[in-house]
Amino acid sequence: MSKSIPFQQIFLDQVPVPVKLLKNYKSLELDEQEVMVVLHLLNFLRENKDFPTPEEIANYMTLDDKECARILRKLIQKNILKIDQQENEQHKLSESYSLSPLFERLYVNDEKQEKTSDGSIFILFEQEFGRPLSPFEIEMVNGWLDEDHIEPSLIKAGLRESVLMGKLNFKYIDRILREWKKKGIHTVEQARNASRNFHHKQAVKQDNVRKRDTSIYYNWLEGED
Repeated sequence: MSKSIPFQQIFLDQVPVPVKLLKNYKSLELDEQEVMVVLHLLNFLRENKDFPTPEEIANYMTLDDKECARILRKLIQKNILKIDQQENEQHKLSESYSLSPLFERLYVNDEKQEKTSDGSIFILFEQEFGRPLSPFEIEMVNGWLDEDHIEPSLIKAGLRESVLMGKLNFKYIDRILREWKKKGIHTVEQARNASRNFHHKQAVKQDNVRKRDTSIYYNWLEGED
């Protein structure tokens, strides 16, 4: 005689799956593999394991750890997942995954959805850096978009300015964007004028040096959408 399984045990051994996720993941530009990673993350969070490694997630899937890591980066890029940092009483930092961006997009009317879901800005960064962005770099870009409310076109302008200045790193780009914000620069046209004026003043100071063609510092802004 087979042993019956208590219904309560079956009920407790479940992962709540939002119906809105099943019905709307296509509109969020998610594929089935990405949704499955989200479901595994939900299960890890249910088990109080809030920062599983790609290897741990891949153990339950047909993906390898590298592919799983790539999907985690894509989920962060698509504003589905984020990484939170906590500091304990001993001032030790720890990290955890949060799916709050997903739930906000599913259940809250987010006017910024079109802006943040556009992955083209991340593609441009990866092309310029010649590598995938790290989770923290993706978080920084999302911070410029969501917290600082910087237009994507202006972020791209900051990226290209750093490329032309030969200082391709996130700290320098962040400094450019914060300086523009401090000066009330919110459009590409304003950034072009500020760049032109800055480099013109620099050229004037070099009395005994041949004036540089300052147009190279702002030509990248021409033709922006």
